[in-house]
Amino acid sequence: MPVEKRAKTAFDLSAGGVIYRPVDGMPMPMVCLIKTPPKGHWQLPKGLVEEDEFLEVAALREVREETGLEGCAEGLIDKIDYWFWLQEEGQRERHHKVVYFYLIQYTGGFTDNHDNEVEEACWLPSEEALQRLSFASEKKILQKALEMIAAR
Repeated sequence: MPVEKRAKTAFDLSAGGVIYRPVDGMPMPMVCLIKTPPKGHWQLPKGLVEEDEFLEVAALREVREETGLEGCAEGLIDKIDYWFWLQEEGQRERHHKVVYFYLIQYTGGFTDNHDNEVEEACWLPSEEALQRLSFASEKKILQKALEMIAAR
């Protein structure tokens, strides 16, 4: 009887955030999204947590790197997790990724200062950002963030 070969699973821990800024005369804040290559997906900024790095610190760092913006963390929104496959060096590897998202109020910086992993970073009205996000799980995160902001 042949032995079934199981795929190796890698675990990825990431953190990111919803960075927002209130605007006078607008009921809901502006939100910064990023557009990533190669498919042009619109996303929330996020990235891998470095060894011995706190999740909130990683979220602030990743938001700064991917958007060019600085902010102050105001609490955990929620986490998402998903599975995907990567093809590297002839090997196909399954990944399980967990991403923790924080609510971050903008304190400074400019979207032109995003890193080279990002095609574009831009401020959008909340409702437009909800429509533009490419992934349903991130739309849920943004909706929760907007509920947190509205409850203040």
